[in-house]
Order: sequence, then C-alpha cells, then structure tokens
Amino acid sequence: MVRKYFGTDGIRGRANGTITPQLALKVGQAAGLMFQRGDHRNRVVIGKDTRLSGYMIESAMQAGFTSVGIDVLLLGPMPTPAIAMLTRAMRADLGVMISASHNPYEDNGIKLFGPDGFKLGDEIEKEIEALLDIDLSGRLAGSADLGRAKRIDDAQGRYVEFAKRTMPRNIDLDGMRIVLDCANGAAHKVAPAALWELGAEVFPLGVEPDGFNINKDVGSTAPDALVKKVRELRADIGIALDGDADRVLIVDEKGHTVDGDQLMAVIARSWREDGRLAQPGIVATIMSNLGLERFLGGLGLNLARTAVGDRYVLEHMREHGYNLGGEQSGHIILSDYSSTGDGLVAALQLLAVVRRLEKPVSQVCHCFEPLPQILKNIRYNGGQPLSADNVVTAIEDGRKRLGANGRLVIRPSGTEPVIRVMGEGDDRDLVETVVDDVIGALRKTAA
Repeated sequence: MVRKYFGTDGIRGRANGTITPQLALKVGQAAGLMFQRGDHRNRVVIGKDTRLSGYMIESAMQAGFTSVGIDVLLLGPMPTPAIAMLTRAMRADLGVMISASHNPYEDNGIKLFGPDGFKLGDEIEKEIEALLDIDLSGRLAGSADLGRAKRIDDAQGRYVEFAKRTMPRNIDLDGMRIVLDCANGAAHKVAPAALWELGAEVFPLGVEPDGFNINKDVGSTAPDALVKKVRELRADIGIALDGDADRVLIVDEKGHTVDGDQLMAVIARSWREDGRLAQPGIVATIMSNLGLERFLGGLGLNLARTAVGDRYVLEHMREHGYNLGGEQSGHIILSDYSSTGDGLVAALQLLAVVRRLEKPVSQVCHCFEPLPQILKNIRYNGGQPLSADNVVTAIEDGRKRLGANGRLVIRPSGTEPVIRVMGEGDDRDLVETVVDDVIGALRKTAA
C-alpha cells in the first residue's frame, strides 16, 4: 500500500493546501478510533508550535477526537519532545504535535505518538490512512459519549522540571553566559526558563513569535544571528533550537558552529567514561562524517549507520539496545531521557560536560577533524536515473577511486525530485572530482 498522507515524519504540507481543517478532523477521528482501548475514558494530549495555522488545525483535531469519544488535553505551544514525554507522564492514549519543524510558517504538520511516547510505526500509520478516505459517520460517539476538552495550565512547568532533572545533581550553570535562539518556535518559553533556573545568564533570541516568523532568519537552520550575538556579547556558548525544538545547533565562544556529529562525539565520550553507554557505540545516519566514525573507533566504540531520518535512527536504537544516536543536522536522541530528539536536553548534556571539564566549548566540542565532505544535488524529471548504465558505472568507479578511506552516498530526496550525491575522504580534490563525475553522469540521464 502506497502511503498517501504520511511521510517520514507524520503528515506535512502547506497549511490550507495539504493540511486542511477537513483532513485534521479526519485524522483526529481515525486516530481516535484506532487508540480506543480499555473501559476508561480515553484521552489525547495535543501540543503545537507557534504557526498561525496551529489554531485552525488544533480546533479541527479537537473536534475530530471529541466526536469519537476521546477526551482532549490541550497543552498549547510546547516542544515536540515535551509532547512525547507528557503523553507517557499523563497516561494519555495518544499524543499529537502540530508542527512542521524547521519549515517556514506557511507549512504545518501532524505528528502522532503512541501511549509509550514513541512516534507511530508504519503499520499503524497505514491503518489510520485507510480510515481517512472513508465515511466514518457510522462510528461516531453517541450524544452522551462525546469527548470533553480542556486546557492544561501546568504543562510547560512540568517539561521544564523534567529537562532540569536530566542534568547531574552536582552541576549547575551559575555564571555561564548563554545566548539561546528559540527560532520563534515551540520552546520560546520553556527553554529560557530551564536554563535560567539552572543558574545561567540567558540572552534570548527568537522568543517573540507572531504566527509568521517561526524559523525566519533564526533557529538552528539560520544561525547567523546567533553567531553574531555570541561574538558581540562574548558569551560562553550559543544554543539554537528549531521550530519544534527537537534539534539543536551549538555555537562556541569563538562564533564557530558545532554540528550534531561533534555533539554526539562529546556525549559518547562522556557517557563511555561514566559507564552510561548501553552498547559499545552509537547510531547515526549515512550522512554523518567519517571523522566521527574514526573518532569513535579510537575509543573502542562502533558507529551503526542507518538511512537518513531520525525515525530510522530510533528504530535501530530500540532494536539493538543503543541509548545514544542522532543526525548531523542536530537531532540527538538520548533514550535514557526521551523517546524522540530533544534539542534542549542534548544541549544540557553538553553543558554538563563543559562545566565538569572546565574548558571552553571550542575545546570540548572539537573531538575530531571532519573529513572533507561535499554534497551536491541534481533535479530529475521522473524515471529511474540511478539505474542507467552510465550512472552505475560512474558510481562504481567513484567508490573504487575513494577506496576504504572515503565514502560515496547517492540517494533520492524523500521530499522533492532531487538526487543527493555526497562524497567524503581525506583528499578534497579527489572527492570533488568523484562527486562531479557522478553528477555529470546523472545530468545526461536525468534531463
């Protein structure tokens, strides 16, 4: 069955285009019917980021859930990882996050979490999809069995306390100067509060959402403003979250950005020294730098690689018992604490290491020298260009030329008609030549 609505991270698209009130209502009804269980009053928690369309989608989903007899707990603007945590903590049968993550305000999305706080698997999503295009009027609740809805006032405080408890008890942030960029998104209240309560001097950016400015020139995908502010204030560190705060980017005291690979390296080394790694290694995607793999190898740790997407990282972690994984983009999954990526908690783990070592962030976060990594994209107009003989030959030749000291990754984008070609190795000129040769072969075929 080809999936019509769900992608790799829930349902996502243009608000009032793909994501309409009608669709949101049907998703509420379908998911509500799927998660009715036991003889208790079933309930769902719903959170959102700060997009204007969040009000529309929230109201439509509330109507959908209550129409099939599900009680609704409205949490307001909250990070995605907070919704995952509160779904479990509040013994809800289902969790919903209304967000399009790092996308611009025009887009929105619907992410669903099961009662265990984990994103729904493919099979359950397919079952929900099967209900979206059929008439559900015969399965609506009776007049006396409709669900109720109410707003929860203390949800933000509960998440702040949860995040603070992930810090070691003997470590605080007294005297630390932190520039915090919340992307005008879901964490604009909880993240500054958590850092300030831990003792930091917080200089906030991106904490004035207006419904339109989420991720606009701020946040982890646009760090220039953060870099400038860190240098201007001579701060100890800059922390940038994205619109729903499930990813993080770090800026050191010199104004240099630190990606998810370096952050995973810091946490992996610290947890190994403390005996906290559940397995002798971590999980990352095929896009993580070979330098990370070599660094971990030097510690006696392995790097298990998955397809691109935090859901694939998490699936591998759960299947094989890892408790640390993530993506180069800054999705860091610490399964001892969270069932999804949590930008704030990942940043707190780094801050704990910085305080314990009493070294500047630039030293703590420079675990390895990244290998030259070149990524280029080429658009294609349908068909299967990767199976063309000249493309196959170019890929095979490129991998032979890079040898064991390099990597060549070719993959179609999951969101647009683009093929991504990534090469890395010790010799930048060779890597660029190999990538260009594959792009050239694709260009002849994909036109």
